[in-house]
Amino acid sequence: MSQPEPTPPRVRQISAAELKAMLDSHVPFEFVDVRTPEERELASIAGARLLDQEYGDQILKFERDTLLVFQCHHGIRSQSAAEYCIRQGFTNVCNLVGGIDAWSLTVDPTVPRY
Repeated sequence: MSQPEPTPPRVRQISAAELKAMLDSHVPFEFVDVRTPEERELASIAGARLLDQEYGDQILKFERDTLLVFQCHHGIRSQSAAEYCIRQGFTNVCNLVGGIDAWSLTVDPTVPRY
């Protein structure tokens, strides 16, 4: 009798409040901003690193259990990036639900909305 296939890892959806708690507790993780450089100039969350080609190449060299947290404007592009990393074998991947807009609305109103 064969054992059932293990459930593949999924992207964990986290709220802005959960992200704030992670940042405040200094849990080590890669905080990836998948927006454009122009969007980043408008608003950003401290600690997030813009995903460019060089950083993307670095991420793919990380241990597959590295905690990755993805963020964009509303959470759609970051979800796609997070799913890509799951397909690359990463097992500890999060997406910020509502993106930086949710962060501005619920955590830090000094971050401009756009």
